[in-house]
This record gives sequence, structure tokens and C-alpha cells, in this order.
Amino acid sequence: MRFRRLRRWAVIAAAMTAVLGTTGVTAPAQAEIVPEGANDWNCKPSFWHPRPVVLVHGTVENMAFNWQKLSPALKKAGYCVYALNYGGPKDGPIQGIYDIPTSAGELSAFVDRVLESTGAPKVDIVGHSQGGMMPRYYMKFLGGAAKVNKLVGIVPSNHGTNASGLVELGRLLGITQAIVKAAPAAGQQIVGSDFLRELNEGGDTVPGPQYIVLATKYDEVVTPYTSSFLNGSNAHNVLLQDKCPGDTNAHLGINFDPVMIKFVQNSLDIWGPYWPIDCADPLG
Repeated sequence: MRFRRLRRWAVIAAAMTAVLGTTGVTAPAQAEIVPEGANDWNCKPSFWHPRPVVLVHGTVENMAFNWQKLSPALKKAGYCVYALNYGGPKDGPIQGIYDIPTSAGELSAFVDRVLESTGAPKVDIVGHSQGGMMPRYYMKFLGGAAKVNKLVGIVPSNHGTNASGLVELGRLLGITQAIVKAAPAAGQQIVGSDFLRELNEGGDTVPGPQYIVLATKYDEVVTPYTSSFLNGSNAHNVLLQDKCPGDTNAHLGINFDPVMIKFVQNSLDIWGPYWPIDCADPLG
């Protein structure tokens, strides 16, 4: 039975690589490992960092893989940091593949636990890819807007992806539907999906929280990269190469980019601003 489960996860990962354009980086098998710096349930927010930060991974990723650089950096900077796995089997290395509204419910429960533990009235959320988009469902439909101060989306799939044409190729090869069946979240992130129409109907943002988006023009998964951007008076969109032209990080590489880490730190800082950042030595 365990072999069959592992084989199924391997098939999903391989298919997602082909159709959604991932770079072939493998998520660690021990998905329940907490990234360094995260989930200290005794942590109490400080005056300088009054809100706990919740990190939300992307599709076919997990918290251990996604946040191995950002989580310890935020902890070192003095934040109370929390991370979760969602949208996948508890013992599986591949997460973020199940129905997105259901995953948003998992996020809702996790945020409530963080707020109860820290005593903070609100959290800030940082999410990569699906993890930068899925919290919008939580905020719009599950009451999350009252509990979230900022949502920082790193290459989020806000308006879906055509995956550089690979989705259409998948349809022609007859494998797209197989992937969607195994990983519903993949289909829900395809441009024009029913899920995305519901999510974005009536406006990209809801009143209250701030929305901050960082995109890269080298994104090979969320394509075109402009589909990451949000419309709304409380939305702020930044293209990485407008600030650091020589930064060629793409969809997964941005998880390990020191410029991204500094951008997130600046975005969470109560004083701001997002820039300037020293592109050559962003973390000093």
C-alpha cells in the first residue's frame, strides 16, 4: 500500500513538472519537518514585530522545502514565524494538490491557532505561488479579511497560468485531465477555471488587508507573469527586474533569493518601505 502511495505521488510530481512547468527540483520526502525558525508556540510578538507571520507554501511543495531560507531569516529578524502543510496527504512529500477552497479552510484553522497562541489580533501572511493566491479565498469567503493585516504574494497564481503553453500541450497529449483528477488544485489554477472566476469576480481584493505582490519576468510556471498582479487600491505590485535588472530568478529559484527575503522583510516592517534594496548585497 505504501509503495502504491509513493508511486502515485511520484506520478503527480512528474506530471506537474511536465504540464505546469516546474523546474524539476524535488521536495524533501519528510514533509512534516518544520522549517528552521518556525512554529515556536511559545513565541510572543514584540513591539517592533507585533504580528505573527504565517508562511504558506505552493503547489507540489511543502513547508520544509519552500521556507528553508525565508523562515530562519524572519526568525532571526525577530518575528514569530509559523508554517503549515496543506492540501495533501499527511505523510506525503507532495502538498498543495487538493481542492483549493478546502485548503483555505485548513489555513483558516491554522491562523486561528496562531492568533490564540500569540494573543495577536491579526497575522501577516507570506505565500509562494498557490500559497500567495489561496489566502485570498480565505480572506474573501471565510472571514479571513478581519484576521489578516498583509498578504505578501511571491509569484502568486492570482489570475491563473497557461504554463507557457504547456497546459494546452497537456490537453493535446490527453494528460491534463489525468493531472487535474490527481491534483485538483492544478486545474483550479489554469487560466479561466471556474475557481478563478469565482475568486476574482467583483474585484481582486477586499477592503482592509494590504496586498503586496512580487513577480519575476522569468517565471516559467505562472505565465504570463503579469497574471500574478492584482488590481485594487490596497494592492501594490512589484516586478523584481524593475528593481534588480540582473536578477534572473524564476518561479522556484525566487524561494532562495536574498532579494526576495529582503523584500519580504521590508514589506512586513511597520515602517516600510519596500525599496531601496541593495541588489548586490540585499541582506547586508
